Amino acid sequence: MNQNRWLSDLFTKTKSENRAALIGYLPAGYPNKSDSIEYIKAMIAGGVDAIEVGFPYSDPVMDGPVIQQASEISLQNKVKADDVLRLQSEVAKVNVPAIVMSYWNPIEKYGVAEFLQLMQKNHGAAVITPDLTIDESTEWISQCRKFDINSIFVVAPNTSDARLEQVTKLCTGFIYAASIMGVTGTRNVVSNQAQQLVNRIRKFSELPVAVGLGVSNRDQAKEVAKYADGVIVGSAFVKLILENTNKDQALTKVKQLAKELSEGVRNAR
Repeated sequence: MNQNRWLSDLFTKTKSENRAALIGYLPAGYPNKSDSIEYIKAMIAGGVDAIEVGFPYSDPVMDGPVIQQASEISLQNKVKADDVLRLQSEVAKVNVPAIVMSYWNPIEKYGVAEFLQLMQKNHGAAVITPDLTIDESTEWISQCRKFDINSIFVVAPNTSDARLEQVTKLCTGFIYAASIMGVTGTRNVVSNQAQQLVNRIRKFSELPVAVGLGVSNRDQAKEVAKYADGVIVGSAFVKLILENTNKDQALTKVKQLAKELSEGVRNAR
């Protein structure tokens, strides 16, 4: 499969089903190296359409306490780039789009071309780089094109229209819309700024727009899925695993949450 088809095929499918895609996130090597894939498979069994594999980093400035804690556990488990890429490969093997979410430093440290070459070999779909600005991304974008990996940037409610136009032109696969200013985490309500942001993005781009930051239950997923093309859920899954030390219970709860979120995105329109 051509890498750039992973996401376009997914969004074509979800559009034909008149629903948003559900994207789940888990840091590689969390809660440990051997179990990550089991939790991801539980998410998929519950109805998650695509997986973001997090590349744990020691200074995760855009992540809230839950994902920071999970990243610390992954780093204690000595997770390296090769573990991230191995997990991404295992996701692709079950025919689900595998996206890597990484701060810029670990990719640069590993070597941009080397990282993307391995992603291509492993049938990776895309890389999301939350802290890479488009002003510094010329080389990154050209390498992503060379290795046929989608490059996804993050925009937020405070991104100006002029900037939105520039950023969205450089995204491929989908555009990541952060629903609020600030760090990741589960919230009681998803900011109404998210819908305004999605509407603004659509003035400049026809790419699918996925909303992340704050979605943690069926009702929130349903609300966001009314206007977005994708709903991204991370902290809610991570929190369940943190709170349930019994593996079987945690796997059951992860699958159950995925099922509830999936019902939300499927019944939104």
